[in-house]
Amino acid sequence: MTPAAHPSQHAPELRAAARRLNRRRFLTVTGAAAALAFAVNLPAAGTAAAAEFDARKIADDPFTLGVASGDPLPGSVLLWTRLAPQPYQPDGGLPAQRVTVHWELAHDEDFRRIVRRGTATAHPEFLHTVHVEVPHLGADRVFHYRFRAGDWVSPTGRTRTAPPPGADPAGLTLAAVSCQAYADGYYTAYRHLAEDDVDVVFHLGDYLYEYAVNATGNSRNYTDRTLPALFNHETVTLEDYRLRYALFKSDPDLMAAHAAHPFVVTWDDHETENNYADDTPEDAGDPEEFLLRRASAYRAYWENQPLRRPQRPDGPDMQLYRRLHWGRLAQFDVLDTRQYRSDQAYGDGAQLPGPDIDDPARTMTGATQERWLLHGWRTSRALWNVVPQQVTFSQRRLDLNPVAKLSMDAWDGYRASRRRILDGVKDTGIENLVILTGDVHVGYAFDVKDDFDDPGSRTLGAEIVATSVTSGKDGSEKPSNWNTYMTANPHLKFYNGRRGYTTVALGPEQARADFKTVPYVTRTGAPITTAASFVTEAGEPGLKPA
Repeated sequence: MTPAAHPSQHAPELRAAARRLNRRRFLTVTGAAAALAFAVNLPAAGTAAAAEFDARKIADDPFTLGVASGDPLPGSVLLWTRLAPQPYQPDGGLPAQRVTVHWELAHDEDFRRIVRRGTATAHPEFLHTVHVEVPHLGADRVFHYRFRAGDWVSPTGRTRTAPPPGADPAGLTLAAVSCQAYADGYYTAYRHLAEDDVDVVFHLGDYLYEYAVNATGNSRNYTDRTLPALFNHETVTLEDYRLRYALFKSDPDLMAAHAAHPFVVTWDDHETENNYADDTPEDAGDPEEFLLRRASAYRAYWENQPLRRPQRPDGPDMQLYRRLHWGRLAQFDVLDTRQYRSDQAYGDGAQLPGPDIDDPARTMTGATQERWLLHGWRTSRALWNVVPQQVTFSQRRLDLNPVAKLSMDAWDGYRASRRRILDGVKDTGIENLVILTGDVHVGYAFDVKDDFDDPGSRTLGAEIVATSVTSGKDGSEKPSNWNTYMTANPHLKFYNGRRGYTTVALGPEQARADFKTVPYVTRTGAPITTAASFVTEAGEPGLKPA
């Protein structure tokens, strides 16, 4: 069901403000913003002035959605949790009152060596989510953390700080994950990831899916529980998105992965709506209604992810692109290829290429983000320049015809935009480019070519595409189009259609990618194997089997 097919479910005050004001700024009007608690600062008036709820009165475990951490900096960690004794209820089982939450950070998991402790307020305006930024910590250190509300203590999480700016770390191992449709299967890959030895996890999009989840969890085929009917429709409103995050985050395997490792997250489309582009919805609909929906989706995303204060949304806008460093070993330029892009050419989907995809006025990133990326490369002193982003960057010819169809939703549909990025790689002189990608529910390994139509052209980097955690259900090792894709794209070195995740180990001499897959997700208990491994040498771009 598209937004156009719904009678509006948004607050009338907010809809009225949207009609009167500039479409991109309507939610900054005070009265309209208050209607759905879209305030951009910590609540300070109105419902925030209500009496504090005594946490000792919480009768059931409020930490049903676990704990998380994110965006590690050299001297700071970001800790997250949410109080939700009844996570499948719109209010989470708590009154619209603020709750004091205690937190602790320690060197050891037994909390005998406490590093820092404090309190935070779980505001009802943020549905009792908590974001704690802990500063002034030692760099390159592992920490353990937990929360307490009343007599309840959360699970223990493990996180870390990044190395100091001038350091030369011996290595870094990251995991790349994407696309976790709850209705398509179990999060077994996350259980394995929780036990894997990685420093940080990059989530490359589609953390949430907007589609309905039925009483049996669709392909999960539950027989031991019945999910509430409130999940069995597409997400549109703020309440819808908040509830859907509660469903996804209540999965024990996902909670285990969040507790084990810090996450760096970026979204793709399904956190809001399939294949939207900037302020244009997937299907024809009222732009006002879509921006209301987008504002709701962005607000719920920030509330439910381990993100820092600069990422807090302002109505339908949210700056998610940002830069992180791992000493001088790696620079991470985290992109947002959804919020600022031009509408897909030729009606989206797989299409024959035409002049629109080479139009320099069309953009994947927006001009501001593109300048930010290229400037960051000019000033980079990192050995590895890593770009976590959403959709396939490398050319992907979809058939064997002389003029092949291309995906209009991927960078193939924005070739002029991609050309500027490739030229930026050469102009800035960066080496050792690694692009991390999600979206397509398969694992790919590409050589990033200066000219994808010329196999002999210069290789500028490597693209590692992480398969989905569940989306697409069980999948297959060699999808039906395997021979076609491998033949049509000489720069494609690997293609696998199973579910799982990918680890990338960055070192002074090489980067190694291990594609880890599970044979099934529609039932529990799948083992994990390494389907393939590739290395790219520092100073010698190009993937080779390990």
